[in-house]
Amino acid sequence: QVQVVESGGGLVQAGGSLRLSCAASGGTFIGHGMGWFRQAPGKEREFVGAISWSGTTMYTDSAKGRFTISRDNAKNTVYLQMNSLKPEDTAVYYCAASTTRTVTSGLSGYSYWGQGTQVTVSS
Repeated sequence: QVQVVESGGGLVQAGGSLRLSCAASGGTFIGHGMGWFRQAPGKEREFVGAISWSGTTMYTDSAKGRFTISRDNAKNTVYLQMNSLKPEDTAVYYCAASTTRTVTSGLSGYSYWGQGTQVTVSS
């Protein structure tokens, strides 16, 4: 069973950058696509982006051009580089391991979730 742990959240001013990390353990990391989601207060959890086992990525429209997902299979780690942050990016960010090696945007495609890391963007 895969376990994932996020880190790197914090408080940043609008226009700033943060890099989130997601460390996976307990399974075959390369066998899983990895996704990033976020949940703002009072809102549903939403897809941010994902990366396949081979490095293929997909992003939601709000993340395109600002966020970049990468993975280091040797370190069993996935990264979410967030640039040009906006106050509306404030949320708890979650990393999740997919049930397949490919990318998917649906929550149901992910079986293993981390506890989340808070990102707060001040205006």
